[in-house]
Amino acid sequence: MPERLLSMTAPARVEEGRRFSLERYWRIAATGFCFILFGLYGVLISCLVFPLLWLLVWPRSRRQRWARDVVHWALRFFCYVMTTVGAISYEVHGREKLQRRGLLVIANHPSLIDVVLLMSLLRQPDCVVKAAAWRNPFMLGPVSLCGFIRNQDGPQLIDDCIASVRRGSNLIIFPEGTRTRIEGLLQRRVNPLQRGVANIAVRGQLPVTPVVITVTEPMLTKQQSWYQAPLRRPHFVLTVYDDLTPTCAGNTPPAVASRALTEALSDFFNQELKKDVRPD
Repeated sequence: MPERLLSMTAPARVEEGRRFSLERYWRIAATGFCFILFGLYGVLISCLVFPLLWLLVWPRSRRQRWARDVVHWALRFFCYVMTTVGAISYEVHGREKLQRRGLLVIANHPSLIDVVLLMSLLRQPDCVVKAAAWRNPFMLGPVSLCGFIRNQDGPQLIDDCIASVRRGSNLIIFPEGTRTRIEGLLQRRVNPLQRGVANIAVRGQLPVTPVVITVTEPMLTKQQSWYQAPLRRPHFVLTVYDDLTPTCAGNTPPAVASRALTEALSDFFNQELKKDVRPD
């Protein structure tokens, strides 16, 4: 219950609390609707759109570009639906920095829909997909046709990521590896970062484009179910910062440079999350 209710009369507090509860129930219904729509979206694209793309007598690279554009525009419309029904609201600062090709985009991960928001902003998006998706009959077609990167151990994953960026794809990676825990959100801190992104940037000598995502209310975290709607509508703010270029001075081994870059990125995210003023 908001603090401003304390200054109201008792009847006013009851009425405001009732309105607040109704809004929350509406958001629960809206969130459920969005989950259903997303599932139907996936079935429709998997069963109709992607099979048609498979049948086109085009080079694989061209079909891949079309498939990724389908994903981009489909998720862009889905974000419009989420905001229209009132499940969330969001704003983007520095959007123009994403209107390029060949980006290595890294972001913190406060919510399940972070990748949806980012893919709706980036043309030709690419991402690392869990191995389970390649065994799912509904996911196999889309992830294969889009050419998304299979999550696997070893140097092959790093090589695939570097090659994706150099081909002009916009690769999205969450260095935390999983969604930020609620206690981290409250403290405005990220989970400990994994070194994968730093290895990609250092070994490929690729700049990284950091995106800091904040949300006013925890929503769809690792510890929340979809029906656990917050009291207020969550408002997401995505702030795109200037590229950060890794440096590997002298004979510094890549492993040492990657460790240093991982620490620098962790400090960067933690510092920016604590700021109230965002760049234009």
